[in-house]
Amino acid sequence: MTETLTNMTNYMEFLLMGFPDGQLLQTLCAMLFFLIYVATLMGNFLIVILTTIDQHLQSPMYFFLKNLSWIDICYISVTVPKSIMNSVTNIHSISFLGCALQVFCVIFLAGTEFALLLVMSYDRYAAICLPLHYETIMNRAACVQMVAAAWLSGCVYGSLHAAGTFSVHFCGPNTIHQFFCDIPSLLTLACHGEQILEYAFIIVSCCFAFMCFILMVISYVHIFTVILRIPSAQGRVKTFSTCMPHLTVVTLFLSSGFVAYLGSTSNSASSLNLFMPVFYSLLPPSLNPVIYSLRNRDMKMALCSILGDKMITNL
Repeated sequence: MTETLTNMTNYMEFLLMGFPDGQLLQTLCAMLFFLIYVATLMGNFLIVILTTIDQHLQSPMYFFLKNLSWIDICYISVTVPKSIMNSVTNIHSISFLGCALQVFCVIFLAGTEFALLLVMSYDRYAAICLPLHYETIMNRAACVQMVAAAWLSGCVYGSLHAAGTFSVHFCGPNTIHQFFCDIPSLLTLACHGEQILEYAFIIVSCCFAFMCFILMVISYVHIFTVILRIPSAQGRVKTFSTCMPHLTVVTLFLSSGFVAYLGSTSNSASSLNLFMPVFYSLLPPSLNPVIYSLRNRDMKMALCSILGDKMITNL
């Protein structure tokens, strides 16, 4: 007990050592991160602008998509700019408060995105299974309330995990072998036996997330049942194509989170540990705009009307 108290440290800052050693490699990684960051901002801001000003993109699906783009903009902005600045300046420190804020924002935005994806699955269910009642069910007020509930649930989720993570005392070195503060890495620095509260929050959160996932699966079981009853093959393909972007985004989001939090959480700077946070923090926000807009005819027509370029329709 005495030894534990001796090794206990009140950190004023942490060291983010997520980039590889060597200034050249750090610079190359920073350049890659910068290009991905700029491309992600451009893609998501384009969706926000199009779904705001184009009158043909005012349906509930595009309202939810606009919120998803805002989440992705904030999500990638919480971690990537700081990591780029650390690499360029070769200063890898982050304050204790900054680290806590980063944990809160990452979990808050990830929780909000998951809740919003659940809402979007319900939107697809209402559109395909209850088409005659769709406008009544998904009216403007209902959509706003569902989005507000998604943001609020994400805020509660982030607050609980930030409080649980930083309620512990930290022992030993303050080095985090990631390019941002994440919960698995921070828990490896906690004194022995003090992670119980956060582990309890993680278990409860996983159970709640699993229940939401089951609701999502039930929605799509009903959707696929209705689709299979459509007599024409062309009608089945056309209806199913309206669900494909959402299914792809859900798969990407859940698989990246699964890889991140069920993988290794050791405090070593292994290639796997460094790759996992890149996978779940950069991939979903950068690919979501591509998934939802690349082959979306309405989005391309809206872009054509703004730019006045007929060649875009040939993409």
